[in-house]
Amino acid sequence: MHLVKTMKGKMLLTLISGFIISIIYFSLPFLVIEATEEPKTFLTHSGAVIQTSGDVLDPLYVASTVEFDPMEYLREFNYGRVSQLPDGTTLREFTIIAEDDKVMEVSPGVFYNVWTFNGTVPGPTIRATEGDLVRINFINNGAKSHTMHFHGIHPAEMDGVFEPVGPGGGQFTYEFTAGPVGVHPYHCHVMPLEEHIVHGLYGVYIVDPKEGRPAADEMVMVLNGLDTDFDTENNFYAANTIPFYYQHHPIQINLNELIRVYVVNMVEFDPINNLHLHGTLYHYYPTGTDTVPSFYTDMITLSQTERGIMEFKYDYPGKYLFHAHKVEFSEKGWIGMFLVKENPDQKSQSGIEYGT
Repeated sequence: MHLVKTMKGKMLLTLISGFIISIIYFSLPFLVIEATEEPKTFLTHSGAVIQTSGDVLDPLYVASTVEFDPMEYLREFNYGRVSQLPDGTTLREFTIIAEDDKVMEVSPGVFYNVWTFNGTVPGPTIRATEGDLVRINFINNGAKSHTMHFHGIHPAEMDGVFEPVGPGGGQFTYEFTAGPVGVHPYHCHVMPLEEHIVHGLYGVYIVDPKEGRPAADEMVMVLNGLDTDFDTENNFYAANTIPFYYQHHPIQINLNELIRVYVVNMVEFDPINNLHLHGTLYHYYPTGTDTVPSFYTDMITLSQTERGIMEFKYDYPGKYLFHAHKVEFSEKGWIGMFLVKENPDQKSQSGIEYGT
């Protein structure tokens, strides 16, 4: 009797052990897959951004992500590779690469297919002095045709309209004399134009006067909108692409220091945009083509690609907002803040020496 009980006990123990081992055996692959498989991000043929842990059978392309720092972009100027021609003219050479397969997380959990010049939206801020020879070596690594159209003065064959540069490595060299003095946009000019602009193929081109401008803490603000659901209405607005960024990361400036902002409006679909500054007024130079300001105000209204230069100082320390006074835009991200500090030694605080 004892032997029978022992045998039954052993059989029961064996069955239970086998059952547990079976559960582990069949469950383990799923646990491993779940733990190791990262979601894939890809773009559909309609331009939508999709994330999945499954197999991607027919994507337009698997996208690479864009890391963009609006604070770094704010004060970053690209002066090109500088050399001297035999006649004494300064030559500035730039290499600009267009791509249209990037994805940026423009707001927490919101991914957007951005088309980039040199990997960012906006593209690099190109800077030259009036009379310099500007040479742009343009490479199109995208899947669509693209160009670069500069606002300013240049020959017809350098206009970037009738010379589309083919996808997959097409190249074109733009060459022109820098002028006129001021702040100008550049952007892709391939049709449908709104598609290429709203996805991000634009940037800023600054031409300095030969005599220069007074030393200042200089920065660039590109006002842009993001249509993330492709209904020709913007879902987000921003200064330098990321909604609310400068509200959560105030721009530090110094008390009584001259601030110069190159502002360019690139918002698509909406006929106007504007910029209101709290706590002070600014001298405004439309397009920056004159060295004498046109008016002294705290708000400007801009149509698309309209731009100018703002110059101002703060008399009192503290936090001051700047934002669109079109409330819909500010509530959807186009809002920021200056933090005015009393300590004039900005370099000792940040390691960065500002000014021209």
